[in-house]
Order: sequence, then structure tokens, then C-alpha cells
Amino acid sequence: MSNPLFFISCPIDTYSGYGARSRDLVKAIIELNKYDVKILPAQWGNTPWGFIQNNPEWEFLNSHIWAQPQLPKQPEIWMQITVPNEFQRVGKYNIGVTAGIETTLSPGDFIEGANRMDLTLTSSEHSKSTFIETILQKIDQRTNQVIGELKIEKPIEVLFEGADINVYKPLDKVSLFPELSNIKEDFAFLFVGHWMSGELGEDRKNVGLLIKAFYEIFKNKKVKPALILKTSHVGSSYVDREEILKKIKSIRKSVNSKNLPNIYLLHGEMLDTEMNELYNHPKVKAMVNLTKGEGFGRPLLEFSLVKKPIITTNWSGHTDFLNPEFTTMLPGQLTNVHPSAANQFLLKESQWFSVDQAQSGVRINDMFENYKNYIDGAKRQAYKNKNEFSWEKMKEKLDEILTQYIPEFPKQVQLKLPNLKKIELPKLKKVENND
Repeated sequence: MSNPLFFISCPIDTYSGYGARSRDLVKAIIELNKYDVKILPAQWGNTPWGFIQNNPEWEFLNSHIWAQPQLPKQPEIWMQITVPNEFQRVGKYNIGVTAGIETTLSPGDFIEGANRMDLTLTSSEHSKSTFIETILQKIDQRTNQVIGELKIEKPIEVLFEGADINVYKPLDKVSLFPELSNIKEDFAFLFVGHWMSGELGEDRKNVGLLIKAFYEIFKNKKVKPALILKTSHVGSSYVDREEILKKIKSIRKSVNSKNLPNIYLLHGEMLDTEMNELYNHPKVKAMVNLTKGEGFGRPLLEFSLVKKPIITTNWSGHTDFLNPEFTTMLPGQLTNVHPSAANQFLLKESQWFSVDQAQSGVRINDMFENYKNYIDGAKRQAYKNKNEFSWEKMKEKLDEILTQYIPEFPKQVQLKLPNLKKIELPKLKKVENND
């Protein structure tokens, strides 16, 4: 008896956070061995394609890719891994998967998209709460009158983004990044994430403010750490790299000192194994991220597994897996999304987190000066996340959710008619005409 046909539309072959999420989910669904899985590759913004070809361990996905222009039939299950405004009903049962939103307010078309599906899976409790707590007014476009409320009406469940603990783990020896071995500093903070739109202190990952703060904290000091930025705007082009360097130089010039710490840029795409080598590099001592909001915060989870300290903000998706007892979680307050960062998803009417700059300076400097005090917490955080937020644990949770929500579908059975005895009709006698 055949398994239900399960079509998944997702950016499976892209270098993006949604691409990584797609590969993890699709692999898990395939390994459950309950479904006939087919993949419809989709783009993700302007991020480059070619991940599968460049990562042979993922080539098994090619055998599941559906290359025909039309579906063979209506699938029993349809899943889309994307932003909710793109969700569409295609299957008999429809599932949307999204990281959700990084602020306090979900756009109306996100709510409408989630309501089109039978189930939405999102990455964190923060994202789920934002969906549920957003209640908007429905406006009649002709009369401009309020005609009701727009709110979530369909089920939403949290499915965290599990890390591959076979890849992200402590290493005894690092063979890559000889250029880092040659820098003069023995202590480097690492930031990983995209530098998005927004004025200084207003971009979502807060890269600009991190650079400014780092210069201010360690200017004029005799012994200084380095800051390594693994960042880009969108892709890995030469133009993108030059724009990043131009921004860093501009911020550097704004600081009133000629005795400033060094900042190093890592630009371009990396394999998961290369990222783990970077995390394990002996000069990389800690991760720092002053993010204003995360749907989940995947690099923070992955870095935590190498048993090194993390310093980040105490709000949004990453608080699901980072414990303030083990990790330095910075205080702050909610502020409105700045118009320079606002877009169709990050609404200017919504809020996100603005870190307490004074406290962040104190904590970052203390981690540099008293590093040993943070090692035990980092080890405990790594142990917790290895056991609770691995890809295998995500796969188990996914199986539970799908088993709970996906209905039984009618199965085709072969129609077998009983064997009937041959029916013999009575013989007709000719009636003679006596006229």
C-alpha cells in the first residue's frame, strides 16, 4: 500500500537560513519513511543557488526533486517553507513552515497566510506568541469601515531548528583559517549574521552598533581583543564585500581615537564543517550578538555546542535555547522599529529589542578580562543544547506533530468482484401460428 504523497515547496538549494531549515526538515520527513516525498525547489530572495552540488552529502535530495511542470495529482500533504504571505493551499492537507517574525507584531498578510493553511509550524515560542497575540482590524476597502477582526484561527505549533551535533561540536585540532592564526590578537569575539538595512543601531542584527560599541569599549587600551565579523548584505560578491568594508571604515572614523581595536571581515559562503572549524579556532573565544530580534537564532545554537561563551540580548527566539544561568543575556527595552529598517514584514508600528549599551559594554569587557569565569556556564549550555536541541530531537518533535495533525486519507483498494455462477437462460419454444 503506497504512502501519502507529500509535496514540499522550499528553497532547498539556496545558501540561506531558510535553505538550511528546508534541508533539515525535508531530510527528517524522508527519514520518517511514512510519506512519498517530492520537492519543488524555490528561490529565496537574491541568495545564490547551488548548495546541493557543492555539498555532496546532500545529493540524496536530488532523487526527490520533482522537475515536471505539473504535479502528478493533488498531493495528500502540501508543505511550504517560506514567509506566510506566500502560503497557498494545494494539497488535501496543507502545512506552512516559517521562522515567523522578529518583532511584536505580525503583518496582516502573515495572519491571512497562516489561516489559509491547516497547520503552521514556526521556530520559536516568541514567533508563535507574536502570531497569536496579533489582532488587527478588518477594513472594508469600499467603505473604509471596520468589519471585524483579523486574527489567527488555525493551529500553530513550535518546531525548533535542531543543530547537527555530528557537525557542530568541539574539535581537538583546527586546520582551516591560517589567516586567523596570523593575527596579532589572541582573543577574538565572533559575530555571525547578515548586515541588513537600517541606520546605525537600527538594523535588525545590530551590526553597526556592535562595531561602534566594540571600538568605544576597547579604544586606547593597551591590550585589546579583536572582533571577527562573518557577515554580508545578501550575497558573496566583490561589490557586497566592498560595501561592508566601507561601512566599517565610516564607523571607525566616527570614534574619537586613533588607538582602536582591530576588526576583521570574513565574507563569502562557507560549508557547515567550515563554520564549525571557525567556531573552534583557538583565537575565537566567544560569540557576541546584539540582535534586536530573532525568529530562532541558528548561529547562536550552533556556536553554543563548541563549549564557548556567548553574549547576546535577552529577548526573542533564541531565549528558547539560551539559559541566562549559563549564557550572558543582556538587558534592554522594547522600542519601535525605525523607519530605516521597516519594510513589509518589519512594521514600523511594531517593536523589537534595543540593548542597554552601558551594560553591554560592561559585560563584553568583563568577558574579555575574566574569561575563565564564563567557561563553566558555556560547557553547561553546550550539554543542555546537545541533549535538547539536536536535529534528532527536532525530527522526533516533527514526527509527533505530523502524527497528531495529519488525518487518515482514504486509500485506494483494488475492487474484487465475487465469482458468479454462469446464468443459463431458459430455452424459448417457438410458438406456432395456427391461423
